[in-house]
This record gives sequence, structure tokens and C-alpha cells, in this order.
Amino acid sequence: MTEPTAPETTPFEQDAAPTSETTGQPLEERGSNRSRRPSSKAFREFMASQWAPAPAPVVERDAVADHTERRRAAISERFPGERLVVPAGSLKVRSNDTDYRFRPHSAFAHLTGLGTDYEPDAVLVLHPTVDERDGEAVPTGHEAVLYVRPMAGRDTEEFYGDARYGEFWVGARPSLAEIEARTGIRCVHLDEMLDAVGKDAGQVPIRVVPGADQATSNAVDAIRGAHEENGERDAELLEALSELRLVKDAWEVEQLREAVAASIKGFEDIVRALPRAAEHARGERVIEGVFGARAREDGNGTGYDTIAAAGDHATTLHWIRNDGQVRHGELVLVDAGVEVDSLYTADITRTLPVDGTFTETQRKVYTAVLDAADAAFAAARPGIRFREVHEAAMAVLAARLEEWGLLPVDAATALTDEGQQHRRWMPHGTSHHLGLDVHDCAQARAEMYLDAELRPGMVFTIEPGLYFKSDDLAVPEELRGIGVRIEDDVLVTSDGVENLSAALPRRPEDVEAWMASLTRG
Repeated sequence: MTEPTAPETTPFEQDAAPTSETTGQPLEERGSNRSRRPSSKAFREFMASQWAPAPAPVVERDAVADHTERRRAAISERFPGERLVVPAGSLKVRSNDTDYRFRPHSAFAHLTGLGTDYEPDAVLVLHPTVDERDGEAVPTGHEAVLYVRPMAGRDTEEFYGDARYGEFWVGARPSLAEIEARTGIRCVHLDEMLDAVGKDAGQVPIRVVPGADQATSNAVDAIRGAHEENGERDAELLEALSELRLVKDAWEVEQLREAVAASIKGFEDIVRALPRAAEHARGERVIEGVFGARAREDGNGTGYDTIAAAGDHATTLHWIRNDGQVRHGELVLVDAGVEVDSLYTADITRTLPVDGTFTETQRKVYTAVLDAADAAFAAARPGIRFREVHEAAMAVLAARLEEWGLLPVDAATALTDEGQQHRRWMPHGTSHHLGLDVHDCAQARAEMYLDAELRPGMVFTIEPGLYFKSDDLAVPEELRGIGVRIEDDVLVTSDGVENLSAALPRRPEDVEAWMASLTRG
């Protein structure tokens, strides 16, 4: 990556840093080349001249805009008469003068439809609207306004001098008019946001999404004052925004289908690469890299750090170091998902025999997990509670562990709240909601999540597993070092569920045939 530097022969000014004409803040001068930016009048005049006119962009309203309008209306109904502040978030430093790729906060993306092709620091504000009725102000809804930092002109120093925001360094940003045309939301310069939020402070309650952007939260706190209930009120907003995503609309389901389809291609790439992985000192990295390439080619990237866990590493639930060998005769557990440009992600796990064929013991464990997954699928339908999906899977696994003589009690006792011995080998939940976040809707109340009834449009995972660590003396030696998880992405329909990832084989014989077809010749 290039740094903000300049030829040695250019005159420099070292005492005063230029400021951004957009933000009013000092322009970025980071790293070893601090104070080495050319700032002569001649240089500034030359940089501002002889640029071709920018072509007029052809901008159409985003397909998601009608859906986001309905989403904003739904959250508006929850908080009549209140001002709601939803930041996109800011850039985050990765190391010294380099930032992570920007990803907006999921609540912002859900309410605006703006994803990876958008710049940081934007803030969506829902301003309350009122009507006068019988001398009283009656809330009628909200007006949505997007406060954004538009691209600076090429006659400004920000264009070439700001390594964090300047077009010369990071590319063009859309204009206010372009964003407004895409989203259907009125767009205003970011500089006007704080005045608009604070114009009637003390009269209109203000909530801000916590954790999205600390600078925005601090500014809102300065406007509304320090009150103990602020944190609780902000948490209620985040909770409501999370619950708003529990049921996906048609556009969201389509995005998830695209994410799943791309992920299935990634798993096919992994199988083709297994021979190379088995010969590499860090074969798990080969698997991670192959899937990551597919994710970047077909989408925005991976929706979460890929788990490529071979052998005993598969018994570590969140193994993301991926620095181990992929050995012949062992299993490799791959938990991975492509995040598409709209930021919706898949979440799929397959446990694969490195050589393409399960051993008898591996097949025994794999089949137990598959039977548990099938029981969860059979239970899942509209009207049952979310937690019942997990209970169906656990009943199968507890029975199998009892059959194998591993439980210190019978399965029925283990399944009681006072028991739970089977959870030694299956400690996680069987399902979680899926969408903009891999663990979507995580701030929802328990009565809206675990204790809620399934409804058409909900999308979640089914992912039971069994994990026998290599040093687990409570199991026979033949089981030690075997970890198996099978995970699919599920859409609740009017009469049951649809397995969105069904194109990826699940039964052991089908997995073996599929792997053989991909590595043949």
C-alpha cells in the first residue's frame, strides 16, 4: 500500500497542517511521512487544475428502497414523538495508518439499504413529525434524513491531501443527490446533523444506537444531558431494531439465497483444494484462503472468520487460528459463509473426510449428528417455539450418547435442567437467527427469540455437533480427537421450513460421492 509521500525536490511546509474543507479538521498526516506533504501555493493551484469534468452518474432507486421505507415506518411506530439517531459508524484503525475495510452498523444498513459501497460517518436520523389537534401536538410519524459527508471537490485540499477521505487516495464518494436518488431518503451535509438533532433539546426525547459510533453517542449525550435513563433508553432502541429483523422480507430472503449459493461454490473450491491442503504445513490456511477468495470474488467477503479445523482442532468450537496441518485419514470441519454486497451472510458447516471417505468410527459420529439435525428439521414449523428446535436435536444426541455408554445417567435424566451431562459434548445452541449479522437479532428479548413462536420469513441455522477432545478420558480412545458439526440455513415457510443450503450434500454417502465428483481427474 502506498503512503502519503512526495518527491524530495518538492517544497514543503512543516509548521501548519492543512485542514479538510469538508470536516474542518486537520488533514491526515500519518506514519513515517508526517510533515512531508507539499503545500506550496504553486502546488495547490496545479493540483486544483486540469481535471476533466466528472461524468454525470446514472442513478436509479435501489430495489431495497421500498423495503427500507417499510422498516423505518415500523420503527417509527415503536417510538412516537422521539428522535432516533442511527449512526453508520466510523473507520477503525487496523494498524498505525491503515484502516479496516468499512462496514456500516447493521441497524443503519437495514434501515437505509446502504452497504459496502458507502463511506463512513453517515448518520440516519428519524425526526418526529406532529400535527396540531385541538391545541395539542399529536405525533404523526417521523421524517428520515441522512446526514452524510459528500465527496470534496477537486479544487479542495481534501481531494489530494486527506489520505483517509480524499478521492485521490480512496476513490470517489457519491454526492448527496446520488444517495437521495438511491435511497429515497432526504440527504443533508453531515455538518448540519448536530444542529438538527439539538434544535429542540429538552422537548423531544432523543435515542441513539449504542455502540455504533462513540463520537456520535458522545455528541448526542452532550445535547440531551447526562441522565441515568439514557443508557436504558438507548438499549431499548437497539433491542427494537434487532427485533425488527427477526422476520425477513422477500428482498432479504433473496439476498440470503445469493449468499448461500456463493458459499456452496466456496465449499466446492475447498474440496478441490484438499489434496494441496494435505501437503501443506498449514493446510488449514489453504482451506481458509480458498474460501476467502471465493467470498471476495462473488461477494463482499466472508461474513465471519472462517473456521477451518482439522483433526482435534474441530473440537474447539471457534477455531479461527487455522494454522494446523490437514492430515490424511482425519476429518476437517469447515464453518464458513459468504457475505454478499448487501451485507447478508450465509453460515454453513460441513465436516469432510480429508481423503474423501469416512472411517467406520467417523461415520458413526457423523450419522449421530445428522440424525439430530434431521430431528430439528422435522420439529421446525410455524407455531412451535424457537427453543423446541434445539430440544429436538438434544433428545437424539442424548439418546445416542446413552447408547454408546458415555453418559453417567440415562438420557432422560441428562435432558432435565438438573442434568445436562450430554452438554459436555454438545455445549452450544442448535440454532441462531441469520441475516445481516451471522448471529442476527442478538439484542432481541428472550420472549421474542428463544421463547418466540416460529413465523414464516424467519431465517436461522440448524447446527448440532459432537466434540470429543483428544484428552477427554470420559470417552473411548477411538472417539478422541473427532469433532463433527453439520450446519444448514433454514427459511420458515407457511407449512414448514426450506433448507436454503440443501444443494450441499449432508448424508455421508452423498458427501463421499460429491467429493469424488469434484476431485476426479
